Amino acid sequence: MDVHACEPVPARSILQAMMIRILALSLALLLPAAAQTLRVGTIGQDPGSLDPHRATSTQDKGTVGWMFDGLLRFPPGSADPAAIEPDLAESVTRSPDGLSLTFRLREDVRFHDGNPLTAETVARSLRRAADPARSSFSADYRAMAEVSVTDARTVHVRMHNTVPGLLGLFANYHGGMIVAESGAGTGPFRVEAATPGRVRLVANPGYFRGPPALAGIDLRFINSDQTRELAFTAGELDLISGRREQRWVERMRAQPNTVVDVFGPGEFRTLLLNTLSPPLTDPRVRRAVQHAVDPLAIARFVGTDVATPWAGPVPPGYLGATEDVPRFAPDAARARALLTEAGHAQGITLRAVVSSITSQLPIMEVVQAQLRRANIRLEMDVVEHATYHARIRENLSQLTFYGAARYPVADSYLSQFYHSAAAPGRPTMSLNFSHCSAADAQIDAARSEADGARQLALWAEAQRLVLEAGCSVPLFDLRQVWVRRANLDLGYELRGALNLAPPVTQATRLR
Repeated sequence: MDVHACEPVPARSILQAMMIRILALSLALLLPAAAQTLRVGTIGQDPGSLDPHRATSTQDKGTVGWMFDGLLRFPPGSADPAAIEPDLAESVTRSPDGLSLTFRLREDVRFHDGNPLTAETVARSLRRAADPARSSFSADYRAMAEVSVTDARTVHVRMHNTVPGLLGLFANYHGGMIVAESGAGTGPFRVEAATPGRVRLVANPGYFRGPPALAGIDLRFINSDQTRELAFTAGELDLISGRREQRWVERMRAQPNTVVDVFGPGEFRTLLLNTLSPPLTDPRVRRAVQHAVDPLAIARFVGTDVATPWAGPVPPGYLGATEDVPRFAPDAARARALLTEAGHAQGITLRAVVSSITSQLPIMEVVQAQLRRANIRLEMDVVEHATYHARIRENLSQLTFYGAARYPVADSYLSQFYHSAAAPGRPTMSLNFSHCSAADAQIDAARSEADGARQLALWAEAQRLVLEAGCSVPLFDLRQVWVRRANLDLGYELRGALNLAPPVTQATRLR
């Protein structure tokens, strides 16, 4: 037996131990806290595309926004084109005729793969953005005539014609994001792992604006709003995409230690009518659909905090948007009369591929009920979101409900949704699910019109022609809703975000 084991500990030893503990605690308080991982839950079942030139869905646009930069950028928390500032470029010079831009690159930038940012890499990325085989946004760059390299840090871009909102083509949005040949970006975070339901991003310690305060981002794709909310209230998530409904927003605002961010630009909701699919080939049938749908009632159903009804085909807030367009008042009797005139006295049946996500399915159920009163039966093929995106691009839907945010200039929306070159089946296809061609001449003319007043007039005429042709039923602008813990400091004031998610920057931290 060790007799020393029972001996009393000297008081001096106890005092020394206490002093050591106090000193250790003091040092811990003085040292910065270890970087934490931001836990995010967003809508969707999988990451979608992590290629920013292919990222067209809600769930992937936010993710690539945390990984890639543009030559220019919207400052974090802003979606205002007037606020665009240099990013990977330290400066940009525009020629007096507006047809040429010269970008001078920063010296201190490296891609996630370790390679330096060079003028050649930037030029390849811009050409890639303009290539229909490699970019979903190639139509935006049709006016780009040439991209040339002057020296290792200088890129020169020449346009065929003037372009509305030209600087936006080179900002951190869609094709403006700069991609290395390896697929790497330059942003504050890079991909460590990606699985069907999860993406793990880690901090880029060499980020040119400084190392991120966060160690990384654990992004979970959770299609169910209820499941995301439960994970948030259980403390498993710090930031979630919310349900864009009035009652839900009000309920979450009442939760403790919770911040609800409602911001723009919204995703504009439109019902696109496939003009090549019988019986919608008859303009009287399309007009019947326009009279059968009540956008104001739908907006009230969603809620006034999050939904703004709008009559024009270009979203509110965009340069060139107008509500000075033909109006088709909700009138079920008028719709039935038009169907009878078109030879469908017993009504018609239409098919729609519909996403199961809660920002679409409940609204389409309201549309279905409104159409029913006009003797229009709507058969809905409800599928998960990725399948919905695939099927509508295969012409499998006669009515396509679509929501999107684009660079806030009328040309971007008109070109992608209503120009015949953007119809499915075309090499330059984008989102013209109505196969509309009624305003091609006006859209093309406005794109190259140097006179601002004349350009606005052409856009206004294009919007009038689109609705007169029965290509769509504009519904409402749905603002973005995200919910975060009160201890999540975004590092900026959130007023807007074009990439449909709050930017996570090097300054974002968990307090």
